[in-house]
Amino acid sequence: MFDISAIDLSSTVGLVAMVLFTINILLGLLVSTNYNPRTQWPRRKLPVPLWRFHNWNAYGAIAVAVLHPTILLFSRTAHFALGDILLPIHSPGQTFYNILGALTFYSFAFVVVTSHFRPKLRSRPWKKLHYTAYFAAAVMYVHGTLIDPDLKNKPTDFLDGEKLLVEGCFLLVVAATIWRIRRGTEKQRYQAPKVEKAA
Repeated sequence: MFDISAIDLSSTVGLVAMVLFTINILLGLLVSTNYNPRTQWPRRKLPVPLWRFHNWNAYGAIAVAVLHPTILLFSRTAHFALGDILLPIHSPGQTFYNILGALTFYSFAFVVVTSHFRPKLRSRPWKKLHYTAYFAAAVMYVHGTLIDPDLKNKPTDFLDGEKLLVEGCFLLVVAATIWRIRRGTEKQRYQAPKVEKAA
């Protein structure tokens, strides 16, 4: 019979949250370039705008991220209390990595909440706050790579399947960020042909 512990389930849910946040960062990078799937790949109109996928995915990622540590409350061996979930400065084992996990969640939650108030914040201040997502992602990948999913303080096996998934997501975001920087802003792309013609 298939048997999975609360710790195993929490670890799996954490990986799902990490993948969802990674997807959201990639969607955010596309949205920031005004990527148009009708004129670019896949050259067809999406059922809903890309920014709406981005928003929905963010809410889903936050919900899964809440579930990730909450499951530990039902573990007989992890010994986590509600306080260890909300502020894990005295959590039972791997305290530093648990703090990184909480910091990841609160940072992403900050990004989602401030995005909700974007019309009131206005575009430029909101955009600066939105960069918190990169900090949250960096902390998330460190947390996911270094923590022992069994909560037994075992040394990190960087070639373990779960760790390779985290490392792969990290490299994907790095590559996409480099692509975004090279692509430049819409204004820069619009002005480039004019500069070439003038030369």
